[in-house]
Amino acid sequence: MKSIYDIQQFLKKYGTIIYVGDRLADLELMEEELQEMYNSQLIETGEFQNAIMLLRHEIQLEKEKNNKKTGE
Repeated sequence: MKSIYDIQQFLKKYGTIIYVGDRLADLELMEEELQEMYNSQLIETGEFQNAIMLLRHEIQLEKEKNNKKTGE
């Protein structure tokens, strides 16, 4: 997985579609869903680690973007 889109497609294979309308909330829900899938042993460690790393990076970028908007 190389992008958030790839993670969305991966989750879709398992019947999970996440869209709340708030990008940060969407990313956090995806992270929670992946954590549940990993804990249930539905996904491999490598897939989990890669997806979580991508999501946490995007979450950090989104938080920084939101902070800049509120700080203006």
